[in-house]
Amino acid sequence: MNPPKKSIISIDEISHVANLAKLNLPDRLLLKFSDQLSSVIDYMSKIQKLNTEKVPETTQVTRLENIFREDEIKPSLSQKEALSNAKNTYNGFFKVKAVFEE
Repeated sequence: MNPPKKSIISIDEISHVANLAKLNLPDRLLLKFSDQLSSVIDYMSKIQKLNTEKVPETTQVTRLENIFREDEIKPSLSQKEALSNAKNTYNGFFKVKAVFEE
């Protein structure tokens, strides 16, 4: 059996982050999260040691480029049609009660 690893992240650090996030965590969870996050950081440190010198940089992996479509003008309602069922209009606009008060 392997001896338990020393946590990279202290319980105080976990408690501080939980406090910033307004989380009230019991002590047993602070210890659990400290161990779990320490394992993640330990794993990431192993990945950092990989030699990636001959691996080309990439910003995405799907190889898609410029998948945008051209803008198309599609028919819509005329101003008269849009306003035809409005209760109140004024100079070609919808007229509504004030939303904000002074």
